[in-house]
Amino acid sequence: MATPGEKLAASLEKLQELQDKDVVGIKADDLSRVHRERLITNGFIREVIRGWYISAPHDEKQGDSTSWYTSYWKFCSRYLEDRYGEDYNVSVEQSLLIHAGNNAVPHQLIIRSSKGNNRPVQLLFNTSIFVMKSPVQNESNIEIKENVRVVKLAASIIHCHPSMYRSNATDVRASLMLIKDASELLEILLEGGHSTIAGRLIGAYRNLGQEKIASGIYKTMKSAGYDVRETDPFEEETPILLNSREPSPYVNRIRLMWHEMRKEVIEAFPEAPKSDINVGSYMTDIEELYLTDAYHSLSIEKYIVSPELIERVRSGSWDAKENEADRKQKDAMAARGYWQAFIVVKSSIKQILSGENAGTVVDRELGDWYRELFAPSVSAGLIKPSDLAGYRNAQVYIGHSKHTPINKDGVRDVMPLLFELLREEKEASVRAVLGHFVFVYTHPYMDGNGRIARFLMNAMLASGGYPWTVIPLEQRDNYMEALESASVEQDISKFAKFLAWLVTEGLKGKPVAKL
Repeated sequence: MATPGEKLAASLEKLQELQDKDVVGIKADDLSRVHRERLITNGFIREVIRGWYISAPHDEKQGDSTSWYTSYWKFCSRYLEDRYGEDYNVSVEQSLLIHAGNNAVPHQLIIRSSKGNNRPVQLLFNTSIFVMKSPVQNESNIEIKENVRVVKLAASIIHCHPSMYRSNATDVRASLMLIKDASELLEILLEGGHSTIAGRLIGAYRNLGQEKIASGIYKTMKSAGYDVRETDPFEEETPILLNSREPSPYVNRIRLMWHEMRKEVIEAFPEAPKSDINVGSYMTDIEELYLTDAYHSLSIEKYIVSPELIERVRSGSWDAKENEADRKQKDAMAARGYWQAFIVVKSSIKQILSGENAGTVVDRELGDWYRELFAPSVSAGLIKPSDLAGYRNAQVYIGHSKHTPINKDGVRDVMPLLFELLREEKEASVRAVLGHFVFVYTHPYMDGNGRIARFLMNAMLASGGYPWTVIPLEQRDNYMEALESASVEQDISKFAKFLAWLVTEGLKGKPVAKL
């Protein structure tokens, strides 16, 4: 007779078969009732809506949203395909956000389908899908992004509601800049006789400084006999010159975000101390604060069932709690890595305090910080040597966050931009706040992003003479909520004020973090 461990192992094998096929949205009939109930009881799957499930880590705490947010787009993909086949598309407005690189989990995903019922389907953590009864776009205007059927870029731009130019100006600007020639838009404009929309796009492209595209739309529509009246749908002029040849939506989007956010950072922060810093004293102060600069990792990987876990369950050696000895070894290697990284960060800061450009130093040495952070774990065999290769080659997720970090290809576009922005930025406070924010927004590594972001923040604070600032464990929730607002809502004010408060207390000699 099979033991409980053998029975659970058999169920886990069925779950692994689904995961090997990249099935994230699990239908009730994908698993037998016995396997399904066993996996639910042991916490390996959780119900999203009746008859639909996702995989979850067996030790995920009640109320933890991580497994849901990491599964969201692929769950929606399978659910929508099962319900509507090819008779659906994401709304043009939300399609436009996805094209702009804004793939945060929406509060409500708006879908159009001729089979829609105009009712919301409630999902986990106050998210939902609303399927509007409406004809779908022509198949020629549909493509797959984020695993769902979105409206292609040109059609999204043409058909989006004018209010998007005000409510989501950064995303719209980033999307418009992905169009390289007026011909990409003119086929749809001419076919539909969209003279009013053409006038709006002409005004939008002039606002962006893209005269060639604006003129191309105007002249072609005019020659086709349309009365085109130009209107500027944006509330303000585009504040910076954007790169029309940039193929990545993330680069222009982050340039715009940096420009818009820096004003709030400057307003929130105290003035930088005098520039004539005693380097020796500053370095001594840093060393004395070392022990309070706590380990804090923000990144997580996609949860999967491994063959090793199945065998541990089958043999009866599996326990829901991680082996204490393993945990202690991991903690020890993390602590050692943090110390080694701290040493090289101090060296970088010394160069910055000696007058070298802070962005240039970090560009040159950030890879050293990362390698030292994880070198002990490699030596102990806890991670592979290849994990030190550099920027990630897979998608990562952030625990409890609706924000999905930039894809692996986008990372290689954004990181050079980040170093460029740091080099060119005049205000140390902006370098510190936005350097930290853009780094974790990008999440360039598989692990250690939070620790390195705080090292980066402190290197940039040092460049303005601000004190090394520790983010206290007791303030973790406020810290995470502020980063979430910046990442999902593009509201930097909470994060800027939070860091400004910590820095101000440090300047007064009353640092908030204590041992």
